[in-house]
Amino acid sequence: MAAVESAVSLAALEEARVRLLGRRAELTQLLRSIPQLAVEERPAVGRFGNLIKRDLEKALEERQVSLEAEELVGSLERDAVDVSLPGVSMPLGHLHLITSTLREIEDIFVSMGYEVAEGREIETDYYNFGALNHPADHPARSLHDTFFVRDDILLRTHTSPVQVRTMERRRPPVYIIAPGKAYRRDSDATHTPMFHQVEGLVVDRDITLADLKGTLEVFARAMFGADRRIRLRPHFFPFTEPSVEVDVSCMICDGVGCRLCKRSGWLEILGAGMVDPNVFGFVGYDPEEFTGFAFGMGIERIAMLKHGVTDLRLFYENDLRFVRQF
Repeated sequence: MAAVESAVSLAALEEARVRLLGRRAELTQLLRSIPQLAVEERPAVGRFGNLIKRDLEKALEERQVSLEAEELVGSLERDAVDVSLPGVSMPLGHLHLITSTLREIEDIFVSMGYEVAEGREIETDYYNFGALNHPADHPARSLHDTFFVRDDILLRTHTSPVQVRTMERRRPPVYIIAPGKAYRRDSDATHTPMFHQVEGLVVDRDITLADLKGTLEVFARAMFGADRRIRLRPHFFPFTEPSVEVDVSCMICDGVGCRLCKRSGWLEILGAGMVDPNVFGFVGYDPEEFTGFAFGMGIERIAMLKHGVTDLRLFYENDLRFVRQF
């Protein structure tokens, strides 16, 4: 009993229990030896031994309850919390720069009345190339440029097939943007095999190139700053005619010329143009009644220009030193 009462911790109490009631304890050995005693001694020894065992077990249990209560009080004193202090905030994640840039672009065009349309990433040759006025021998159709699943099935190289499928399902007016992933066989500091695009399509009566220019001016100023200007340069795309490349005045030097804009004062941001009448032929629109424009931009490129990112691969390396900046 003295050993039990003198235990000052649960570990010391367990040591006392093993010493007093364990398999090798003196009392345990005594109780096991009862069959070897004389017949007349067995009842008295058994009764007395079990009485001692019961009293020890009761004392151990009471001492354990007492020690657990003492340890709880001590723990509460050691770990006392000042409830008046502000709580500890858990670290939270945030949107990736690509996602936040995409949502910003969507918000700009939705505010102008556009719908967001989505489509499949595995496409047919017809919707990815044929219905977009690409000739059969166009270089984009080569295995060198495009990921083919089989002869007529491929990973879409742009989100333009969404435009064709949308026009097939509805009559004008059409005002949509088509964000999503696209795939091309390319990988360097400014290209990745998988990338993100936002393409836009407007089809209505009396749509002109001036409408396209005005729309893109609104976008550029909302995206890069109210002082930005744009310029349109002649270009060629199979599904638009006329076609243009669109530049925005450099947001670093304000068009004066710096290293970012290669001393030109301008930064290329997207390609655009008036929808080629041949494309309308694939979807049953009358080019004499309707006109339209289309544009497409790489989300990574917009993010790179806006935030000064110099290498496209940084978006996909998951380096927290980079990600946490945004």
